[in-house]
Amino acid sequence: MRRRARRITQADLAGEVGVSRQTVVSVEKGDYAPSVYLALRIARALESTVEELFPLEEASHVE
Repeated sequence: MRRRARRITQADLAGEVGVSRQTVVSVEKGDYAPSVYLALRIARALESTVEELFPLEEASHVE
């Protein structure tokens, strides 16, 4: 996981992107799909891209 690799706590990430630590926990567990705006803020905070952090499953093609 990119957050752990960067040695950022869930609480630190939550504070940086403006959500609760529980929201970060839920996103990481896959129980909560973040809005596009939140996904962008998380990606920016982790110096990553939305596509790297939240890859689409191959089975779900949008046509």
